[in-house]
Amino acid sequence: MARRKPEFRMITHGIYTKWISESKDLPSFQEQTTQIPARVDIEFGFIVSIKNAKNESLQYCIDHPGIRDSDGKVRAPFEGIVYVKSNDWQFYLGDTIWEPIADKLGDWRMTLEHDGKVIADKTFHVSEGSYEENQSTKKDSPLSP
Repeated sequence: MARRKPEFRMITHGIYTKWISESKDLPSFQEQTTQIPARVDIEFGFIVSIKNAKNESLQYCIDHPGIRDSDGKVRAPFEGIVYVKSNDWQFYLGDTIWEPIADKLGDWRMTLEHDGKVIADKTFHVSEGSYEENQSTKKDSPLSP
């Protein structure tokens, strides 16, 4: 019997409730957006539905806008590998904002790859200003999703 081809679909992207890494539960979706207000502990990213890919590897990357380490050097993008746990699985790729906020401002590109092909790609723009201002900008922008 032929192996079924893996299927990948981004379900949601934007702002989520705080993710607890030790929990099996994914964070809860709050709002679809790519405009993220620069607030400490705001959680953002995307959830991908993965079917027919049990035990296969996925490579993820969070390319941040230039976060600095304790020595003041810009950190490399955050990369890693995760293995698909079942034939009907959901994966959350995301991050949060922490102090100091200044080096978190800008574009955060998050990608997920399977067999060298990008299966999910979303860029989030973290900016200062109130949440309401970001909402207004998002609604008025012709480039809004």
